[in-house]
Amino acid sequence: MPRPNTMSFSAVIFDLDGTLLDTLQDIADSANRVLAAAGLPVHAVKAYRYYVGDGIGQLIERIVPPDLPDRVATMARIADAYRQDYGRNWNVATRPYPGVPELLDELSARGVKMAVLSNKPHEFTVRCVTAQLGRWRFEQVLGADDSLPRKPDPTGALRIAARCGVPPGEFLYVGDTATDMQTARNAGMAAVGVLWGFRDRRELESAGAWRIVERPEEVVALMR
Repeated sequence: MPRPNTMSFSAVIFDLDGTLLDTLQDIADSANRVLAAAGLPVHAVKAYRYYVGDGIGQLIERIVPPDLPDRVATMARIADAYRQDYGRNWNVATRPYPGVPELLDELSARGVKMAVLSNKPHEFTVRCVTAQLGRWRFEQVLGADDSLPRKPDPTGALRIAARCGVPPGEFLYVGDTATDMQTARNAGMAAVGVLWGFRDRRELESAGAWRIVERPEEVVALMR
């Protein structure tokens, strides 16, 4: 696995879904409700592990059958319905993963600068962090919007680094998908893959993870 330019880390960027928060059930339930309402096939919750991670557009592209007539218009309607349903029901089952609160406590106690970067729409990203992670200070919370290219483009990560006043090489970038590992590498940050999220070790290794961790407390050890 690639080794970062420095072994001294003073800041962390976290992905949100599958890294800090277990959002899978609420995402799947909202998506399946709108699919069923449109008379389309629904999917198993576990299948959504591979549908999420690249924004709503890609989520809808992946869950709508490929052979529909007038598919583009159908996807637009499904996307709008999903945004409305998820906006009402995003916080039913969503919770921090076990060990994440303790991880954030420890990093905060050490004075480590923390931020969140997600491909979830910015409004939902902010709502999730405020409601579920509001007792911790994040230097910046960024989700997808028209002004910010989606990951793996490094723009968001580099914007956070500039906001924190910390060189990119002093950041751990912690996430659960290949997209996150690619974002870290593109930004010149140390890519740390987590195994409690939505994807597996093989994907993270193939995407160039510097380290892979099984439990949140292992992230703290990487700061030393």
